[in-house]
Amino acid sequence: MTTPRFSVAEIRQSFLDFYAARGHTVVPSSSLVPGNDPTLMFTNSGMVQFKDVFLGTDKRPYNRATSVQACLRAGGKHNDLENVGYTARHHTFFEMLGNWSFGDYFKRESIEWGWELLTKVYKLPAEKLLATVYHEDDEAYDIWTQVIGLPAERVIRIGDNKGGKYKSDNFWMMADTGPCGPCSEIFYDHGAHIPGGPPGSPDEDGDRFIEIWNHVFMQFDMKEDGSVVPLPAPCVDTGMGLERLAAILQHVHSNYEIDLFEALIKAAGRETGTSDLSHPSLKVIADHIRATSFLITDGVIPSNEGRGYVERRIVRRAIRHGYKLGQKTPFFYKLVPDLVAQMGDAYPKLKEQQEHIANTLRQEEERFFETLANGMEILDNALAGGKTTLAGEVAFKLHDTYGFPLDLTQDVARERDVQVDVDGFNAAMNQQKEQARAAGKFKMERALEYTGTATTFTGYDSLQESAKVLALYADGAAVNELKEGQNGVVVLDITPFYAESGGQVGDRGYVRGNGVLFRVQDTQKIKADVFGQHGVLEAGSLKVGDAVVAEVDVVLRAATTRNHSVTHLMHKALKETLGEHVQQKGSLVDEDKTRFDFVQNTPVTDAQIRQIEQLVNAEILSDSATEIRVMDIEAAKETGAMMLFGEKYGDTVRVVDIANSRELCGGTHVKRAGEIGLFKLVAESGVAAGVRRVEAITGQKALDYVQQLEATVSQAARTLKAPVAELQARLEAQLEHAKALEKEIAALKGKLASSQGDELLSQAADVNGIKVLAAKLEGADAKTLRDAMDKLKDKLGHAAIVLAAVDGDKVQLAAGVTKDLIGTIKAGELVNFVAQQVGGKGGGKPDMAMAGGTDATALPQALASVQAWVAERA
Repeated sequence: MTTPRFSVAEIRQSFLDFYAARGHTVVPSSSLVPGNDPTLMFTNSGMVQFKDVFLGTDKRPYNRATSVQACLRAGGKHNDLENVGYTARHHTFFEMLGNWSFGDYFKRESIEWGWELLTKVYKLPAEKLLATVYHEDDEAYDIWTQVIGLPAERVIRIGDNKGGKYKSDNFWMMADTGPCGPCSEIFYDHGAHIPGGPPGSPDEDGDRFIEIWNHVFMQFDMKEDGSVVPLPAPCVDTGMGLERLAAILQHVHSNYEIDLFEALIKAAGRETGTSDLSHPSLKVIADHIRATSFLITDGVIPSNEGRGYVERRIVRRAIRHGYKLGQKTPFFYKLVPDLVAQMGDAYPKLKEQQEHIANTLRQEEERFFETLANGMEILDNALAGGKTTLAGEVAFKLHDTYGFPLDLTQDVARERDVQVDVDGFNAAMNQQKEQARAAGKFKMERALEYTGTATTFTGYDSLQESAKVLALYADGAAVNELKEGQNGVVVLDITPFYAESGGQVGDRGYVRGNGVLFRVQDTQKIKADVFGQHGVLEAGSLKVGDAVVAEVDVVLRAATTRNHSVTHLMHKALKETLGEHVQQKGSLVDEDKTRFDFVQNTPVTDAQIRQIEQLVNAEILSDSATEIRVMDIEAAKETGAMMLFGEKYGDTVRVVDIANSRELCGGTHVKRAGEIGLFKLVAESGVAAGVRRVEAITGQKALDYVQQLEATVSQAARTLKAPVAELQARLEAQLEHAKALEKEIAALKGKLASSQGDELLSQAADVNGIKVLAAKLEGADAKTLRDAMDKLKDKLGHAAIVLAAVDGDKVQLAAGVTKDLIGTIKAGELVNFVAQQVGGKGGGKPDMAMAGGTDATALPQALASVQAWVAERA
């Protein structure tokens, strides 16, 4: 029986269609960056986006789901990076086909549908399939043998093979405790001509029997003592590797032979000039273009820490393999259009961000190629001579100086059968960290301990509130009373003060009572639902239990609110102007400004800034009423509200509509867009690789800024005696005039130096047959010294020369040696000898060098010492 040849695109769609027809909701692939899971660096399986559902902390409007999930295993616990390019089935990026039941169907339906899809839709030969079950899972075993009809010899019971009860390849656990259960894996037999034995056998690691689909049955709750109790609503979680299935359906053994990789490998060969398409480096490049491009679409930019560091490692590994193929200039980014052609329909964000992805990769390539050649030379020399181990210090130098990640060095060393001293590398790394830590002055404050009731926040609707003091703190410790002049923290049962969150600073104001005045300088969260007002008690005595009135500074809150609301409009305008790749990477909103960091490779141009300002001010002029709705997170997503990258959202969120922007936000906002007033962008800069920063002002601040600019322009116009409208033309004319004068001055200096140079010829002394001249030129600059030096060398012939110029206390030095002498006398050494005597240092080429100094009084003696210095070397 011959199976049909499904393309990767057809497999994706047919899988989703199959389960959609059986009542499953098709859920889009989630980000490679898990939004609310600090335990994971990257999404490494299809169930990650449903983790909270399995834990019972989240509920979805559906109880059956299916998806094709983009996954990455290149960092942390799940790291396949070092195997990519060396095996048939390891990838950094891969796609996982999955279906889920949240307390709905269970083992029978899961197994029956899986079997139907594989044998009826994909038409895999039944005799080529076998299954594994947990050795105690009689239910799954009976379904396979009695319902499906799989022969008993092809249903393999897997015991506790990892040391302990429930420690088995066929028993899945989310963590040490919590949801868990048996699983049933489906394997495909590639045939007796491929080495390897069935699962559970001594040679199971061979390539003959390949796992393609795992059906996990979450039916127990694991307790701390290792016992399990049944879950009230058992769930199903399945995962099948798309690339593995495609290899089987397309009648090839290696994942790198499927249609998708075939196209990417051809593209890699084209860009590296490699005709041998079986070369393993092409597999690495083809794999890595997927991983790096998808990471960029999810906001991960190459950097030196965290996820950005993993991205940088993968990019640089691909570049190194291109370098190995002889490609010495940037090439990797040119594969992005080929990737989009293969996967853009299934993942529209790739199409939307194609230019941004290519630009990001190109910049990273250009940065790395600058140091790659030097680093490879050092590595080649270190690996030469038949060594079996590369010193950890060398590996660290490559990492620290040349940007070679450790695994890249290990990759090169592995190809030459050399081990890397990882312990030595770690020791060097730790030493550097300790030095940096010792040099730092950061001090972490002790967290406040609070066990009382939560704070009721009323600040969205009220800026003044009667309240009761629940707790007081001084010097980080709980106290019953604050006295006049003491700094402290006040916790109230009800507060209108907004606590710093989402980039918006905490409110300031006053807490007043009977003879009490506590000035609030900041508001921070002690816990997620407990607000602390930080400040100083300016009058009276404040005690726990006191009745007080909390008053927010109305002026500061209004200014901060304007800046926060305009941030939403600016974010939307940045996307419209620069592209959908724009994602927030950080923000700060206070009464003075809004500062916004975002993903962008290139500076924002003046024309783009003007367009952003026009878009935002048009929204403000619309004076639309702000609409704020509170709803559950899933309903909020369906509204199309923008969710900020890396932000953690609860089950209930605020959807804020300001003019035409819609975001999830817990901050304070204007009631109408017109309250924002004038919007002005005042700064744009780069803060990290691939991250730009803009600062903007609104309201009175913006008006003050424009009026100050107007005053500056008017003053400049008066100084130049020109109308404001003609200011640009007059400035250009003045600059041209200044340039002409500078040229004239330079020519005069040249003539002066030339005449002085002719006069100096007679001052040259003969030292062992060498003409030695050390002299000061009046009114000279660096260019004049160089020009005079060239002429004197030509006229003196066999000479060593030092020329100096003085401007106040500063000394400029030039040393020149004719080419026939540079074997014994170096201009760089000569100029450094003189410079050290006048408070400076310098160097340069053997025939010409420059230096500076700060002690003009020592110059005569320094010049006089030149003849003796030359005599020692002549």
